[in-house]
Parts: sequence; structure tokens; C-alpha cells
Amino acid sequence: MITPTLATTNLLALDGWALGGVIAGGVILLIIVLFVFQYVGLWVQAWISGAPVRFIDLVMMRFRKVRPRVIVENRITAKKAGIDLTTALLESHYLAGGRVTNVVRSLIAADKAHIDLSWPIATAIDLAGRDILEAVRTSVNPKVIDCPSHDTGKTTIDAVAKDGIKLKARARVTVRTNIERLVGGATEETIIARVGEGIVSTIGSADNHLAVLENPDDISKTVLEKGLDAGTAYEILSIDIADIDVGENIGARLQADQANADTKRYQAKAEQRRAMAVAQEAEHKAEAQKNRAQVILAEADIPKAMADAFRGGNMGIMDYYRMKNVMADTDMRSSIAGDEDSNTSSPMGGE
Repeated sequence: MITPTLATTNLLALDGWALGGVIAGGVILLIIVLFVFQYVGLWVQAWISGAPVRFIDLVMMRFRKVRPRVIVENRITAKKAGIDLTTALLESHYLAGGRVTNVVRSLIAADKAHIDLSWPIATAIDLAGRDILEAVRTSVNPKVIDCPSHDTGKTTIDAVAKDGIKLKARARVTVRTNIERLVGGATEETIIARVGEGIVSTIGSADNHLAVLENPDDISKTVLEKGLDAGTAYEILSIDIADIDVGENIGARLQADQANADTKRYQAKAEQRRAMAVAQEAEHKAEAQKNRAQVILAEADIPKAMADAFRGGNMGIMDYYRMKNVMADTDMRSSIAGDEDSNTSSPMGGE
């Protein structure tokens, strides 16, 4: 049996460490190769396309949380279109949260259409939340806006002429994007609101609805002359009245409603006067009954006064009979004259 020497043992231990180091180094080298290889394709693509990007810049993009493929592809696209954009500009806009692809495409479209659009303005519009690519397309190919908008749920703009006839109109507004006013400019909703207001005021100032129906293009001319695109992101090219219909006679309905209201008001006043007259009549009857009661009370005091006169010697029996004869003669004459009140009993309660 051969016992391994100390030197042999040390040599075997060193060989094991070396083998482990080689394996670890190989793994690390493989990782580095794989890490670097994913950028080699982009680097070669950029170099072949005439828009070279430094290899170290591609590696650093990963550490800056930037997608290298987005930057490289958009730089190549811009370079092929004749626009030289550095990776620093593209990276800064990407890190700011912008849509790099949209901005590059909008710059290319603006350049082909001979529209003055710079990188700072395009990025500012994009970061403001506007679709810069759609804005450039609208500048090249104007779009049509329906007024009123279908989103509002209304189908027509209603207005009343001076003769009281309601007219229902629909308009189509052709607009083109104004790039210079895109940042801070009002949107389509403002255009729709202003055009609707202009149509309503124009129809409302017409003497009658027939004049509006005969020349609906006058509405377009009047509204267009008001400069409704001021302060907006669009330039109004034309306003066309697509349709105009006659609605109800608002004036006649309002007059009828006013007449009904006046009738009810006059009826209420008449009823008030009638109630006051009835109340006054009742008061007068009550007053007459009161006066009659006072007369009856006064007549009831006459026999008492006569009795006092007899007892006091101020009146004799002959005076009493003469008064009775005068009263009887008076009653007879009243009866002959047809006086109905003559049948009333005398204050003395005659025989």
C-alpha cells in the first residue's frame, strides 16, 4: 500500500482550486459575453445604417433605465429621413416620460410637409399630453368637426328667430392644427362651443326664419368673421351648415302661455272683487239689522214715556185720543196710497 506524500496532497488541492477558478471564470466570462452580445446587434445595426452609437453609450443606457432599442431605432429612422438627433436628446425625452417614437415620426412628417417644427417644440407638445403626431397630420390633412358634437347627446343647435320660429341647425367645421398655439391653446370643445354660440346669435338676430332658410350660408359667413379660432390650437378653414330645419312656433306658444296666465290673473282679481262685494253686502245687512234693532228698542220706550207723561200730568186723555186719531188717519191715507209699510203696527200698539 502506497501512502500519498504531503506534496502530492498539496498538488491535488491546488489542481482542484484551479479547476474551480477556471469554471467560475468561464461562467463570468459567459455572462459578460451574453451581456455584451445583446448590444452588439444594435451597435452593428446603427453603424451600418449610418447613425453610429458608441458601444459604451448602449451599455450605460441599461443602467439609466433606458431601452436601448427604442433609442437606436428612432435615431436610425430620423437619420434616414435627414434629421440628425443625438442619443442624448432621445434619452432625455425618454427619461422625462415622453413618447420618443411619436415625436420622431411627427418631426419626419412635418419636415416632409415643410412645416416648421423643431425638436424642443415637439417634445414640449408631447410632454403636455397632446398627440403631436396627430397634430401634424391634421396640419397636413384638415379634419372635420361636427357641431354639435355627438358626445353631448344633442343632434342639432336650436335657436329662435325674431318672429318666434325655432330653427334646428347642424354645422360641420373644417379645422387645421396650429402648431404654434398647440401648447396652451384651447381644444376642440372650445371650437364647438364658440361655433354653436355664433350660430345661435346669428339666427336670433335674423328678422324672420325665412331669411335664414333662404340664405343659410350667411350664417357661415357671419360666424366665420367673428374669429372664433382665437386662442385655440386650431385654425378654422370653413364653417358649413349641413342641415337646417324648422321647429315649433315658440313665439305663439309663449303668447298663448302669457294669455292663459293673464286670464287666470284677471279671474283671480275678479273673484277677489266678488268676494269683497259679498263681504260688504253681508256687512251692510248686519248693519241694517243692527239699526232696526235700535229702532225697535227706541219704539219700545215710547209707551213708557207716555205712561210717565200721564202720571206726571203732562198729558191728558184727550191728548192721547187726538194722537190716536192722527195716527189712524195717517194709516188710512197710507193704505189708500198703497204703502205696504202702512200695515205695520203703530208704536203704541193700536187697538
